[in-house]
Amino acid sequence: MSKRRQERMSVEIMRVLSQIIQEEIKDPRIEFKNLSITRIDLSNDYSHARVNISILGDEVQREEAMKALQKAKGYIRSALAQQLKVRHAPELEFRLDRSIEHGIRISSLLEEIKEEAKGSNE
Repeated sequence: MSKRRQERMSVEIMRVLSQIIQEEIKDPRIEFKNLSITRIDLSNDYSHARVNISILGDEVQREEAMKALQKAKGYIRSALAQQLKVRHAPELEFRLDRSIEHGIRISSLLEEIKEEAKGSNE
């Protein structure tokens, strides 16, 4: 199977998963404005998909949102199969991705350094 087809399928899965989580999941522990799907790693045979999710908030909010996603995994998978019109949807594995949070932290540290340098030059 071609790499290009695998990439297109990953992008389509990401789009559909975002829509399902935003519109169909009614769990109050999942706030879509604080959640983003950063990447999907799809196996060569399309049987497994590792979904990297970034959740902004404190550690308790992250844990609760991940528990809610794990609980809704079966529903999400069946809705995914229905919307993608495939016979077998990939098995989903949700993983917490801290890269966005890490980038925000680095950005704020750089801003601090810039402010300190500006203050010492004056």
